[in-house]
Amino acid sequence: MRTLVIDHPLVAHKLGRLRAEGTSSATFRLLAEELVTLLAYEATRTLLVHRVDIRTPVGPCVALEMAEPKPLVVPILRAGLGMLNGMVKLMPTAEVGFLGMVRDETSLTATTYADRLPHNLAHRQVFVLDPMLATGGTLVAAIDLLLERGARDVTAICLLAAPEGIARLEAAYDDREVDVTVVTAAVDSHLNEKGYIVPGLGDAGDRLYGVAE
Repeated sequence: MRTLVIDHPLVAHKLGRLRAEGTSSATFRLLAEELVTLLAYEATRTLLVHRVDIRTPVGPCVALEMAEPKPLVVPILRAGLGMLNGMVKLMPTAEVGFLGMVRDETSLTATTYADRLPHNLAHRQVFVLDPMLATGGTLVAAIDLLLERGARDVTAICLLAAPEGIARLEAAYDDREVDVTVVTAAVDSHLNEKGYIVPGLGDAGDRLYGVAE
């Protein structure tokens, strides 16, 4: 399991504005989309491509195209949906699946309530979108499901991560013959007693979409 923290001034700038308590939901959504595109640029560095012969207006040329089968982008609902536009903006021909997971606030365990994923993921690169890698329970459950369906190359893009979540993924996948990578804008200090990342940015879903009473 690998963790890649993107050290770039634009990433740091946008993350700082995301963290700010006074940032509105509309601005938060825009910043999240922009930040995901920056993270996705690095997350797709090992994207599978193949050579094709094309012709430019002035002569023949060898180009690279995305290989088949196309990669699969999987936002974890609901907060991961706010990251989808930033990802598909970079890979418009990728396919999109959806995974709905909810974390019990007492036990901090994740359960699946919606599954719109292909049943066979063999030979496909999968990119999971989840804003916060906190305890790691949700992401481990999601990746386990993908691995059960044949995926062997999974990259999780997270706006923020906590050391506890990274440690949980390392414990789950370091000794397995799978390629699991976490790409994030920052690794924060720790989790509080409620399982929230500190200093973090609060509840990503609520900040993206507001609180429905």
